Amino acid sequence: MSRTHVSLGGPTTVNGNTFRMPARRLVTVAAATALAAGPAALAGAGPAHATEQGRADAVVLRTGLDVNLLNKTVQVPLAVSLNEVQAPGSARKTALTATLDGVDRGRPFSVLRADVADAEATVTGTKAEGRVELARARVHVPGLPLLSLIEVEKVTSRATCEAGKQPVADANLLGSVTVLGKKVSLTTGGPTEVRVPGVGEVRLDLSKTGTTSRTAAATALELKVSVDPLDLNVAEVDGTVTLARATCEAPPAPEAPAAQPPAAAERPDAGVKPQGAPAEAGLAETGGSTATPYVAGGALALVAAGGGALLMARRRRG
Repeated sequence: MSRTHVSLGGPTTVNGNTFRMPARRLVTVAAATALAAGPAALAGAGPAHATEQGRADAVVLRTGLDVNLLNKTVQVPLAVSLNEVQAPGSARKTALTATLDGVDRGRPFSVLRADVADAEATVTGTKAEGRVELARARVHVPGLPLLSLIEVEKVTSRATCEAGKQPVADANLLGSVTVLGKKVSLTTGGPTEVRVPGVGEVRLDLSKTGTTSRTAAATALELKVSVDPLDLNVAEVDGTVTLARATCEAPPAPEAPAAQPPAAAERPDAGVKPQGAPAEAGLAETGGSTATPYVAGGALALVAAGGGALLMARRRRG
């Protein structure tokens, strides 16, 4: 029994005889092989694109304070965050107090106490949102154990970013605000400064918001603090305090589907046959030209003449 081995790049051997595959058949076989392997090979081809997502975060309280104790012989950074959450996905925190160790003679020091302290961040395929709510809150700094730096009745902030839409940032102050024991009226027209002799000063910015084409940020209150109780240099505090901040970044807008060409029956030129000049184009497609009738006529004349000569020759032989 003989065996046949087929090689696309060389001759074929059958029972010791060598045959070469015609070039046209070789190309056909190669093309068929490539088409058969194409779908499997292309299934994993091309670069991988990471799926972009939106982003959102929210925080109830964030401090960036420098605390100097005992005539600045001891420096303690007071960096505290309460209920800071971030997404993709969904996250939420509702802790009501934030404490710090090591600044009040080794005892835990309460930076914030609140009845409601809620921060939530959520991201879906089409929307990202950060939201904060803070109610009946009191913020303290070292050196003022009995006097609140600020007391607020209620503040909220929200940042919403939807794919393909303009982001929205919103911050609200509801109810009264007390700073260093003094009730103050805040406006969105500019910062409010509160000075208490022998205690210190606080500068407040109310409802700071901002948006871009895909992002939004909202802060209910931002305080710049400089406190030196009774100028005794017992606890000098400088820095910033942020209450109720929310930010977001929208997911990318979905791409519009590619326009499909209209069906043949829907095209405006469907069913209209070309007239006039295209007749020559038809001749060109079949290999003919404008001289074709004359050539055909000459050929017929030659056939007729040949037939007549053959008939006369037969008669002479007869």
